[in-house]
Amino acid sequence: MTDTLDITLLGKEYRVACRPEEREGLLAAVAYLDERLNDLARRTNASGEKLATMTALNIAHEFLQFQKSGGFDMQAAKRRIGFVNARLEGVLAQQEKLF
Repeated sequence: MTDTLDITLLGKEYRVACRPEEREGLLAAVAYLDERLNDLARRTNASGEKLATMTALNIAHEFLQFQKSGGFDMQAAKRRIGFVNARLEGVLAQQEKLF
Protein backbone atom coordinates (compact mmCIF):
# COMPACT_ATOMS: atom_id res chain seq x y z
CA MET A 1 0.00 0.00 0.00
CA THR A 2 1.35 3.42 -0.93
CA ASP A 3 0.47 6.60 0.93
CA THR A 4 1.27 10.17 0.05
CA LEU A 5 3.56 12.41 2.03
CA ASP A 6 3.73 16.18 1.89
CA ILE A 7 7.32 17.42 1.97
CA THR A 8 8.98 20.83 1.75
CA LEU A 9 12.19 21.59 -0.13
CA LEU A 10 13.49 25.16 -0.34
CA GLY A 11 10.16 26.39 0.97
CA LYS A 12 8.16 24.68 -1.81
CA GLU A 13 5.72 21.92 -0.95
CA TYR A 14 5.57 18.66 -2.84
CA ARG A 15 3.41 15.57 -2.50
CA VAL A 16 5.25 12.29 -3.00
CA ALA A 17 4.26 8.64 -2.91
CA CYS A 18 5.65 6.73 0.03
CA ARG A 19 5.13 3.30 1.56
CA PRO A 20 4.45 3.52 5.31
CA GLU A 21 7.59 1.55 6.20
CA GLU A 22 9.73 4.02 4.20
CA ARG A 23 8.26 7.19 5.70
CA GLU A 24 10.96 7.75 8.32
CA GLY A 25 13.78 7.21 5.84
CA LEU A 26 12.19 9.50 3.30
CA LEU A 27 11.73 12.25 5.88
CA ALA A 28 15.42 11.93 6.80
CA ALA A 29 16.34 12.19 3.11
CA VAL A 30 14.14 15.28 2.73
CA ALA A 31 15.79 16.94 5.71
CA TYR A 32 19.26 16.13 4.34
CA LEU A 33 18.44 17.33 0.84
CA ASP A 34 16.79 20.53 2.06
CA GLU A 35 19.84 21.31 4.19
CA ARG A 36 22.18 20.70 1.26
CA LEU A 37 20.05 22.79 -1.12
CA ASN A 38 19.88 25.69 1.34
CA ASP A 39 23.60 25.50 2.07
CA LEU A 40 24.58 25.58 -1.60
CA ALA A 41 22.05 28.34 -2.32
CA ARG A 42 23.61 30.49 0.42
CA ARG A 43 27.15 29.86 -0.79
CA THR A 44 26.57 30.28 -4.54
CA ASN A 45 23.41 32.37 -4.92
CA ALA A 46 22.28 29.71 -7.41
CA SER A 47 18.61 28.84 -7.72
CA GLY A 48 16.17 26.70 -9.66
CA GLU A 49 17.44 24.03 -11.99
CA LYS A 50 21.08 25.08 -11.62
CA LEU A 51 20.90 24.75 -7.82
CA ALA A 52 19.18 21.35 -8.05
CA THR A 53 21.74 20.09 -10.58
CA MET A 54 24.74 21.32 -8.58
CA THR A 55 23.35 19.80 -5.38
CA ALA A 56 22.62 16.48 -7.09
CA LEU A 57 26.13 16.44 -8.55
CA ASN A 58 27.71 17.12 -5.14
CA ILE A 59 25.68 14.39 -3.45
CA ALA A 60 26.42 11.90 -6.26
CA HIS A 61 30.13 12.69 -6.03
CA GLU A 62 30.15 12.17 -2.26
CA PHE A 63 28.28 8.90 -2.65
CA LEU A 64 30.69 7.59 -5.28
CA GLN A 65 33.69 8.59 -3.17
CA PHE A 66 32.11 6.78 -0.23
CA GLN A 67 31.60 3.64 -2.33
CA LYS A 68 35.12 3.87 -3.74
CA SER A 69 36.58 3.98 -0.23
CA GLY A 70 34.81 0.74 0.64
CA GLY A 71 31.71 2.24 2.15
CA PHE A 72 30.78 1.92 5.78
CA ASP A 73 32.55 -0.88 7.65
CA MET A 74 29.79 -2.13 9.95
CA GLN A 75 32.00 -4.73 11.62
CA ALA A 76 34.63 -2.13 12.51
CA ALA A 77 31.93 0.16 13.88
CA LYS A 78 30.53 -2.65 16.02
CA ARG A 79 34.01 -3.42 17.37
CA ARG A 80 34.57 0.23 18.25
CA ILE A 81 31.18 0.47 19.95
CA GLY A 82 31.99 -2.68 21.91
CA PHE A 83 35.33 -1.21 22.98
CA VAL A 84 33.70 2.05 24.10
CA ASN A 85 31.01 0.13 26.00
CA ALA A 86 33.64 -1.97 27.77
CA ARG A 87 35.57 1.14 28.79
CA LEU A 88 32.40 2.85 30.01
CA GLU A 89 31.43 -0.19 32.05
CA GLY A 90 34.90 -0.23 33.60
CA VAL A 91 34.72 3.43 34.53
CA LEU A 92 31.20 3.09 35.90
CA ALA A 93 32.22 0.07 37.99
CA GLN A 94 35.01 2.15 39.55
CA GLN A 95 32.54 4.96 40.26
CA GLU A 96 30.15 2.57 42.00
CA LYS A 97 32.93 1.58 44.39
CA LEU A 98 33.28 5.20 45.45
CA PHE A 99 29.69 5.43 46.62
